[in-house]
Amino acid sequence: MSHHLPVRRTGLRRAVALAAAMALFLGVTAAGVSAAGPASKADLLYAKGVDHPAGHGQGKPTANLTWHGGAILNSTVVQAVFWGTSWGSPGDKISGLDKFYGGVGGSPYMNSNTEYTGTNGTVGAGVNYSGHFVDSSAGPTNAPSTSTIQAEVAKEITSPVPNGYYPVYIDLKRGNAGYCAWHSYGTVHGVPVQFGFFFNLDGDPGCDPADAGTAHSQGLEALANVSGHELSETVTDPRNGGWWDKTGEENADKCAWTFSGTVKIGSDQWKIQGNWSNTANNKKSGYDHAGCIETR
Repeated sequence: MSHHLPVRRTGLRRAVALAAAMALFLGVTAAGVSAAGPASKADLLYAKGVDHPAGHGQGKPTANLTWHGGAILNSTVVQAVFWGTSWGSPGDKISGLDKFYGGVGGSPYMNSNTEYTGTNGTVGAGVNYSGHFVDSSAGPTNAPSTSTIQAEVAKEITSPVPNGYYPVYIDLKRGNAGYCAWHSYGTVHGVPVQFGFFFNLDGDPGCDPADAGTAHSQGLEALANVSGHELSETVTDPRNGGWWDKTGEENADKCAWTFSGTVKIGSDQWKIQGNWSNTANNKKSGYDHAGCIETR
């Protein structure tokens, strides 16, 4: 069965990304995944130094985000999935991401997303973390399609909710893939959901925030940073009707790989990139004086 990728965005970024990623993101349906509603094209977080559409994720004073007529997430339920045989020896990554998601709700970091609105009101900083699942079966051996990750969510999350966000962490390193993570959406067990995908970023300089000031392992630091990126984009643009700029960049894209120290999430300090604020850009404020903020 073939699927058509839905039209997502206008502008250079979409045209380039769609042509480059067409083969990657076509997938097949599986049990619990709606054949009538295959997963959308993923929104990529490019690795540092990767050639991509001009201006992507540079934190520069480009056009503000605009709303595209759809809903946002007022609050978010998160359940993580760790998929692969190597998660039996996770080091600090599973426990660390549990702490990250368990503490991010209501944090000043999540408040950096709350100026944006949709048909259902205002983006909320509330995050209810419902824990994680470990699937110790063999995970993907190459960069997976959105449908593969959607099917894994359907396998592990038997009672999804419409405001659910289900990040899937695999134990495969990214190799030649030019991106660190992505987020997307689809239908699982008849429920519209949001989900994300993350490579194993151990020892990966292209996806490393270079956090020398905390006690986390390098692999956890890298996953936490890109997890913040994908969570922020999910709440502000969960299903393609939210907020992005004229080139297709969402709020975290516009500040990717730019930082201003660390932020406190739960009891820990984390080096997490900022998010774009139209308000800050209009005032020429933010840590880059061009719209990027880490807290509000």
